[in-house]
Amino acid sequence: MKTQFWLSAVTVMAVSVLPVPSLAETVATAVTDLNVRAGPGPEHAIIGFIRGNDKIVMIGCIEGSLWCHVKHRGQEGWAYSQYLATPSGGRRVIISETRDPTIPTITYGVTTGTAAPPYAVSGALVARPLEVATSVAVEPPAGVRTYVIENPVDPIYLNGEVVVGAGLPNTVRLSPVPNYDYNYVYVNRQPVLVEPTTRRIVYVYR
Repeated sequence: MKTQFWLSAVTVMAVSVLPVPSLAETVATAVTDLNVRAGPGPEHAIIGFIRGNDKIVMIGCIEGSLWCHVKHRGQEGWAYSQYLATPSGGRRVIISETRDPTIPTITYGVTTGTAAPPYAVSGALVARPLEVATSVAVEPPAGVRTYVIENPVDPIYLNGEVVVGAGLPNTVRLSPVPNYDYNYVYVNRQPVLVEPTTRRIVYVYR
């Protein structure tokens, strides 16, 4: 299956924060290794990386969206809130499940210089945050990385973020790696290894 996608030639992004007062910065923890993207969506370029259990500053979250504007080690970007947690009553609460009232609500606007059709979404990544947090990644041989990188396949775009433990819909076609137990696919611009029976991501190439 091949997915066609287009990117506009010029993109101007604007982020505005609604006037919600905050007495102090809200700090969240990543429950797993997580990308930081240039914008709130899987089509945006990866500009950073948060390791599991790293602390990040929450700048704000888009109302009705699972994407939040964050700051990590001095760099601002966007992260998927299903894998971010804040402390509450001695335990971690996933931001996408219970919105922390101290996190501001923000809006996000995009103006494109040229009209272009959007990328095609083929479904959504399936994952429960706590299951993802306890997933164990494989350690593939160097030769597997070489094969996956030198034999790219057309990318598939799925709502959500690419993390170890997330599941792929049955509609996503997996490509075999010669003499290896795991398949591969490019999801949201990122190559990943997948266990073909469970269709769970077991390794993310960064």
